[in-house]
Amino acid sequence: MSRTYLVSACLLGLPCAYDGRGHPVDDLLALAACGQVVPICPEVAGGLPIPRPPAEIVGGDGGDVLDGRARVVTVAGDDVTAAFLRGAERALAVARQHGIVTAILRQRSPSCGSTCICDGTHSGTLVPGQGVTAALLRRHGVEVFADRLPNGFVTGIVDTSI
Repeated sequence: MSRTYLVSACLLGLPCAYDGRGHPVDDLLALAACGQVVPICPEVAGGLPIPRPPAEIVGGDGGDVLDGRARVVTVAGDDVTAAFLRGAERALAVARQHGIVTAILRQRSPSCGSTCICDGTHSGTLVPGQGVTAALLRRHGVEVFADRLPNGFVTGIVDTSI
C-alpha cells in the first residue's frame, strides 16, 4: 500500500499562496496523479482570502505562536494569528482523518515553513524557524519536510531515470 502525504496546495500548482500564485513541484504533481496526496492550504483553511496581504510571525516562530508568545501579523499590521491557528488545527485534523504521518510543506511560509521563515520585519530576511502548521503537525508526530519529497521515500511512483 502506498503512503499518503499531506502537501501544501500551492506546491501542487493551486493558486492559493498569499499572492494568488501556485508553486508546482513536478515530483509532488506525480504523487498527486497517483492518488498519494491530500492537499491543504492552512491559511485558506483558516479563513484567509486569496490573495491576501503577506504575513509574518513576530516575536518567534510557529511554536511560539502555539504557546501564545508570538503573533502572526500582516504587512499592514493586522493580527491574523487566530486564522493561522485555525488553519493549523484544520491541517492536523485532515492528517488524522487520512492517517497521514508525513507532510510536505512550502518553505518560508508563516504557516508551512519547516526550517526557515521570514523574521517578522517584512523585509524578506530569513531566519531559522518553523511556521504555525509545521509546528503543530510536528507536536503531534507528523514528519514535516520542505517543498520536495525526501530522498529514499518509497511511493507508488516508479523512477525510470535510474
